[in-house]
Amino acid sequence: MYGIRAVFFDVDFTLIYPGPMFQADGYRDFCRRHGIPNCDPSSYQAAVASASALLDEVDDHSYDPSVFLRYIRHLLERMGGSGPGLDACADEIYREWAACSHFELYDDAIPALQALRERGLLIGLISNTHRSLAAFASHFELDQLVSAAVSSSEHGYNKPHPSIFRTALRLLSVSADQALMVGDSYRHDIEGARSVGMRGILLRRSAQPWCAEGTMSLPEYPGVPVVRSLREIPDLLG
Repeated sequence: MYGIRAVFFDVDFTLIYPGPMFQADGYRDFCRRHGIPNCDPSSYQAAVASASALLDEVDDHSYDPSVFLRYIRHLLERMGGSGPGLDACADEIYREWAACSHFELYDDAIPALQALRERGLLIGLISNTHRSLAAFASHFELDQLVSAAVSSSEHGYNKPHPSIFRTALRLLSVSADQALMVGDSYRHDIEGARSVGMRGILLRRSAQPWCAEGTMSLPEYPGVPVVRSLREIPDLLG
């Protein structure tokens, strides 16, 4: 991939992953605090898969907290949760998701970003989140590596809406053909970026239960490199 001046990264499940609070036992603990006794941690993986489909059904890509609250409530219900405390529980989970302290940085994130910056490339973030990306960069000590960031809650539209990608390009003063998007969602990250003329690399991590999409195999996406680690990206750029 020649001619690249800027590389944009998705955040959740690309650079960071949820800690114990947002794993199976953590959701059970959320439920218990809201008087919901029947949340079954063994149903977590199936619940995530079922709830994830709700995000792909949304045609209007404007940022709407109610979409994420429905996702969380659906997940809790699929884990066996029920009762009048569900809405308050979903609201607490939504608010806590914005806290950087509940997340961990993947081991390959900083080495990959550093390698790209050493080559003179600009680094940007584009994330479907209500988390402050300035706080995120500061918390994980990425301030010196990241030059620009756009969150969907501040911008008003989620990926794959083209406007969020165009805004990110303007922030780094690069054209679409000079930019690359890296993310774990083909629909949101890669298709969205390609719709405005950017290139994309799809991340498919292996043997990690918190990945947003299935990783049992690496499907083929014509014209889109697929990697298992962010460490592979500098070499792909030549």
